Amino acid sequence: MINPFFKNYGPFDILDILQFLKINYDDIPTNKEEVCDIKDLFSSTKKDITFFHSKKYKEIANKTKASFCITKDSLKNELPKSCIPLIVGNVLVSTSIITSKFYPESIHDNFDNTVVDISKSKFKKKVKFGNNVLLGTNVLIGSNCTIGHNTIIEKNVLVGNNCSIGSNSIIRNTLIGNNVKILDNCNIGKHGFGFFSDKDKNLRYPHIGIVQINDNCEIGCGATIDRGSMSNTVIGKNTFLDNQIHIAHNVKIGENGIIAGQVGIAGSSIIGKNVKIGGQAGISGHLKIGNNVEIAGGSGVIKDLPDNSKVMGYPAKNIRQFLRENK
Repeated sequence: MINPFFKNYGPFDILDILQFLKINYDDIPTNKEEVCDIKDLFSSTKKDITFFHSKKYKEIANKTKASFCITKDSLKNELPKSCIPLIVGNVLVSTSIITSKFYPESIHDNFDNTVVDISKSKFKKKVKFGNNVLLGTNVLIGSNCTIGHNTIIEKNVLVGNNCSIGSNSIIRNTLIGNNVKILDNCNIGKHGFGFFSDKDKNLRYPHIGIVQINDNCEIGCGATIDRGSMSNTVIGKNTFLDNQIHIAHNVKIGENGIIAGQVGIAGSSIIGKNVKIGGQAGISGHLKIGNNVEIAGGSGVIKDLPDNSKVMGYPAKNIRQFLRENK
């Protein structure tokens, strides 16, 4: 399970899953079988169900170890023979339905009513803290840490050693490494912006992942980092984020990144190592940005970038080409 904090209410019999999805039993060549979890194509095992909604992931789909896959008719032949396709009209809506069955507590992020003042907790002599600091259940804080005024560390947060957390921040469902600095007014670990249209309403997609901030990172003031939906949101070690940055669900940023203010990275994009991104740049979702890439401020990245690229403009292109075209 990618999130150690959300309870898995499985396993479910495959016949129950078919009923949830309103799929005719006679159309599925399967015996009665238990499904233990729902996972992405890459991490699924033979005890799991997964989903496949875009040809962009056909190489991963072809290697999935899941026994069942929620997909559409046009993609079913990309799956291995060991994986039985469950054909539905809307893959993402159906995936949301099944995920909410396994993890019903992950759908809504209500405020944490377990919090207590830190002065009444076991950390009152271990942590240097300001006024009105609240802690939820299942919170662990390492040695030599500081927490600023009016900060709430809600349930399910692990903080390493030598960390400083600023004032007016809210953190939940997050693993924080050692020597991490989180500045003022950050919101970390809430669910991402995951909605799918279903006729005349929008369905919120359950976010069962966490945020993982590795050692020696700095998170600037006003940053928002969403937890993952079907995988984790990861900030690689020694990565520095400037102020007013938004990191969406499932984004993975490699080591030694430097990201300037007001950058937005959309969901499920993967950023390599040693990447530098200038202020107010935007990166679309489901992209792969290679290692040692430099993205100039104000750029709009809408396609994958190979290692060692230097780009600028919208749509972002090789910086020399951009400058030639804009003399």
